[in-house]
Amino acid sequence: MQAWLAEHLWITYILIYVFLVYIYNKVFRTRRLPILKAAIVYLLMAVGALILLMFQVDLDLPILLCLLVAVALMFMVRVRYWVEARQKRQDNKEAR
Repeated sequence: MQAWLAEHLWITYILIYVFLVYIYNKVFRTRRLPILKAAIVYLLMAVGALILLMFQVDLDLPILLCLLVAVALMFMVRVRYWVEARQKRQDNKEAR
């Protein structure tokens, strides 16, 4: 998989950037920023994604896989919260 990702740099870069943006929006963003500040943040994330791409390709570090694991864990937490909220709603209906 590392070889395929090294051959397809644009796809790897886009995936790294998308995962970074998703993680930023779900974990670190507490409120909406003004448009110029948000543009600067996303531009800096694009530069950071380029640096992570170099780590992925040149040093053969599993950057993309680590980001994928982080997104998968975030998804699992989101599903768990959804199931707990659904269970709580059912318990409240039965208590009435």
